Amino acid sequence: MSGHQNKTAIAPTRNEDFPEWYQQVLKAADLAENSPVRGCMIIKPWGYGIWEHIQRQLDDRIKAAGCVNAYFPLFIPLSFLEQEASHVEGFAKECAVVTHHRLEEIDGKLVPTGELEEPLVVRPTSETIIGHSFARWIESYRDLPMRINQWANVVRWEMRTRIFLRTSEFLWQEGHTAHANEAEAIEQTKAMLELYRDVMENVLGIPVIVGVKSPGERFPGAVETYTTEAMMQDRKALQFGTSHYLGQNFSKAQNIQFSTESGGLEHAYTTSWGSTTRLIGGMIMTHGDDDGIRLPPRVAPQQVVILPVTPKAEQAEEIYRYCDELAATLREHRFHGDAVRVNVDKRDRRGGEKNWEWIKKGIPLRIEVGPRDLEKGAVMVCRRDKGHKDKTSVPIEQIASYVATTLQEIQDNLFQQAVEYRNAHVNDDIKTFEDLKTFFTPKNPDKPEAHGGFVRAKWCEDPETESQLDALKVTIRCIPLEQSGTEGRCIITGKPATTDVIIAKAY
Repeated sequence: MSGHQNKTAIAPTRNEDFPEWYQQVLKAADLAENSPVRGCMIIKPWGYGIWEHIQRQLDDRIKAAGCVNAYFPLFIPLSFLEQEASHVEGFAKECAVVTHHRLEEIDGKLVPTGELEEPLVVRPTSETIIGHSFARWIESYRDLPMRINQWANVVRWEMRTRIFLRTSEFLWQEGHTAHANEAEAIEQTKAMLELYRDVMENVLGIPVIVGVKSPGERFPGAVETYTTEAMMQDRKALQFGTSHYLGQNFSKAQNIQFSTESGGLEHAYTTSWGSTTRLIGGMIMTHGDDDGIRLPPRVAPQQVVILPVTPKAEQAEEIYRYCDELAATLREHRFHGDAVRVNVDKRDRRGGEKNWEWIKKGIPLRIEVGPRDLEKGAVMVCRRDKGHKDKTSVPIEQIASYVATTLQEIQDNLFQQAVEYRNAHVNDDIKTFEDLKTFFTPKNPDKPEAHGGFVRAKWCEDPETESQLDALKVTIRCIPLEQSGTEGRCIITGKPATTDVIIAKAY
């Protein structure tokens, strides 16, 4: 029995079983699937189309920030990772390593042979190999700042994987910059954080809290890690783009030096920053409903689908022609600088089946065109941010302006709904560790995701205290850049404290 006959297209619902709901949404929307290699994913056209639009929005901003794209090898010599001790320690358990370069058939089986002189690590991140290039490219203060970005795949050998959220291989962009002084490098780090916030909120419609990571959550080898944290509909936190100020840690390890204006020699100050295909998973869990995903129009592969209704075969040609003309008219109009993306769905399938397929895929607007609509000179329009039975009749001469205006309304509406949901589940009233324990202990053990949220509390900033949160399976997600400035007591130790932190369960 199809899901919509049970009132929702997705079963189970979000409230019944959020993790399984997520898996079913991926399947129903035809976004991605597990690959033959455990922990890896195949991103299907609709899912990759979303990624292309996210990628373009990020890439345009990255280039506007003065960065240029380049590409570096997938394989990193093992010795490179050994140069920065805390960095290799942070990634050691996640590394995939190539040790042989040849296969030979022995007794009917292919066996790796030809052992490499030095093992190669499949890149988990590229600080070390890009730093090696920077050391050769940078000689003088005149070569700085150097700003490089790459679009690539990386591998982190995860034990527990979930499509888009945590996979052994994923797609991302990683930026790496080198600067002549600390102030400029920190300014760069913060500028990229703001770039991520802009894309998260204004393109993906996901409200984020921007802040600094606590020492226990900091990127391996970084002096400071800045982060964007969002609340999903199961009230867990998801970390999105992060931006790292690396100080001189990597430049000293990799000998990235430059001659100063006064003739001295100094190590560069470096940064790195990245965001991944995790953005798609976060978008699903922020905006999705029990009928599938709801796509913010700015990243939807198609923003409008026109559904011809042809009850009689002899009417099909006229209706198809009308739909094609309507699509051409809509494509002449622009939404955020781009032509409106329109698909005329002429597939030989039942109307109801096609309609529900597009609902589950999250397309922002559906337009139905049938014989009666031709007679009336109007079309029926359905918005994905409204109920599936909610339809509006729009005169054909007004449809173009209606579509452009409504796409922006949907974009704004999805963001506002997410803001309201998050704000309703941020708790400022928890003052003691016992109350924190109660808040994060499920009232119903069978539905742990149905309890909790974000706790905004005081912290004494003692790194040794972070481990006390492990028993609750929560972490300090960030120290928000916006601080209240009030005095209170540390949620963990009870000592006087003024620093606000966000504590939550996380993906």
